[in-house]
Amino acid sequence: MRLERWRVDADDASEGERLVVTMKDARYPLTVHLHYRTFPALDLIERYAEAVNEGADDIVLESFQSAAWSVPVRPRYRMTHVTGRWAGEFQLRETMLSEGKKTIESRRGFTGPHANPWFAIDGGDATERSGDVWFGALGWSGNWSIVAEKSSFGHVRVTGGMNGFDSEWRLGPGETFRTPAFVGGFTGAGFGGMSRTLHRYQREHVLPSRALRKVLYNSWEATTFDVTAAGQIELARKAASLGVERFVVDDGWFGERHSDRAGLGDWTVNPEKFPNGLGALIEEVHRLGMDFGIWVEPESVNPDSELYRNHPDWVYGFPTREGTQLRNQLLLNLSLPEVRAYILEFMTRLLSEHPIAFVKWDMNRTITEPGLGAGLPPERQKEIWIRHVQAIYDIWAELRARFPRVEFETCAGGGGRIDLGMLRFADQAWPSDNTDAFDRLAIQEGFTYVYSPRVMMCWVTDSPNGLNGRRLPLSFRFRSAMTGSLGVGGNLKEWSDAELEEAAKHIALYKDIRPLVQEGMQYRLSTQRDSALAAVQYVNEERTESVAFAFLHAQRFAGRLPALRLQGLDEDKRYEITGIGEHVATAHGSTLMHAGVPLPMRGDYDSLLIRIRALEA
Repeated sequence: MRLERWRVDADDASEGERLVVTMKDARYPLTVHLHYRTFPALDLIERYAEAVNEGADDIVLESFQSAAWSVPVRPRYRMTHVTGRWAGEFQLRETMLSEGKKTIESRRGFTGPHANPWFAIDGGDATERSGDVWFGALGWSGNWSIVAEKSSFGHVRVTGGMNGFDSEWRLGPGETFRTPAFVGGFTGAGFGGMSRTLHRYQREHVLPSRALRKVLYNSWEATTFDVTAAGQIELARKAASLGVERFVVDDGWFGERHSDRAGLGDWTVNPEKFPNGLGALIEEVHRLGMDFGIWVEPESVNPDSELYRNHPDWVYGFPTREGTQLRNQLLLNLSLPEVRAYILEFMTRLLSEHPIAFVKWDMNRTITEPGLGAGLPPERQKEIWIRHVQAIYDIWAELRARFPRVEFETCAGGGGRIDLGMLRFADQAWPSDNTDAFDRLAIQEGFTYVYSPRVMMCWVTDSPNGLNGRRLPLSFRFRSAMTGSLGVGGNLKEWSDAELEEAAKHIALYKDIRPLVQEGMQYRLSTQRDSALAAVQYVNEERTESVAFAFLHAQRFAGRLPALRLQGLDEDKRYEITGIGEHVATAHGSTLMHAGVPLPMRGDYDSLLIRIRALEA
């Protein structure tokens, strides 16, 4: 392609500039506009491309890359990313790059729990606190690919965008195709500096709202599908007594939904479970001082449902193959206008007829038979991977426009659809179905390498929780969940009076420190990948207040713990420290950051919450 022209425009939204470079193909009537949007305060650049067909015939696009980032020459290169699986998402990995390609990707139709679309490259010596790191994150919620390629001359380039596997897009005359944005940046402050930059970018330029996340209770683990108005009201009363601000009814409230085998797709309130509709429950939830939320899974359908019996042609599939069921369900064909209209209609009815403040939007299966059916001709069947995501974005955008006061959570079999594309519509995200507080420390560490603690939903659930036999103190469970946005998901009807009283104290404390956790600068002080101690700290912009959490896995520890060196404080300020003993201590910021604070922690799964406040001069 040849350079046609370029222009620079002011960009008020980013407080920077937008460079648009226009390229024209030398042979085909194809024009490509390369967009570079700068964020000077963050040292970040967003890059995306627009392809325009200026001819009279279709042009087939087979590769949809958003950007290619070239890394300065270094003696060696290390790539950091995450891998995972269901109940074990966001596990950090490091790979030394040799000549050739290192690819991370998704081919499942959504972002995926097995990888996440971001990368970090350093020279192998960067740490949490220092070192040069080049990084990028792609905003796409479907199939994606990021490839780090090292040449035989020692150069590294990282390319990312929509995954071209089994995918193509036919660009009709006069049509434009736009790739998702790929944001890239550099920091000399190590992986911690990378994370704090991306967290601020999300808070200021990505997330749909700046509101602090409310403490919620979700009824799933208490009741599963055994949902009744009376049972939910009993849980709501207990949740309100703890200081919970939002009550969420999960799966089982609609249709003939008594298990995961039936009812999905029939989005009407079950009259036996709710004889007076949802209204009586919502009225009681409001009387208790909480707002009301609800779970939905609009993209899927059970074959045993009225929706499927009436519209068996509404699912993805091939005419010569029987559809594969996952979790006893099939996936609706969102490329069909009538399917999108159905989803918008029932969601609009649900949110119009009831004062619902929050929606948990789930999606529990991959695309296994990627056929669009009669909706599009054979030559366009490979567009399924892109069309599904575009439809989801369109539906969420329309719902947010119709119901601007309703907040949304993205959930996909745990953390399967979390990326900078989805977070332009979702207020919060569900990182994993694994709610074990110890397992969550590793999941939450990997999550916060890129994504803000504000959007990271963390529940306090019963222990053991079914995934393992580990028993954890309630204090450990709460402190683990308080490092993100706090939720409660245990069966409160089985909690003792002492546990309920302790829980209320933790929730009250969280509300006090919530602005620090959700809006402050995060510093990962210690990781259980390297030691028996996990510790994370949050500091406000003024550096006058901070909170730190420490978690001990005693089975891997012998001897006395070293002092915990804090970060992000003002060296010259004097601070008051509480939570490390019976007495209040004071020290200068320089002392706390260089000498540290003692950790009086002993025994299995001990934990601390340390508060640090600046004293007036």
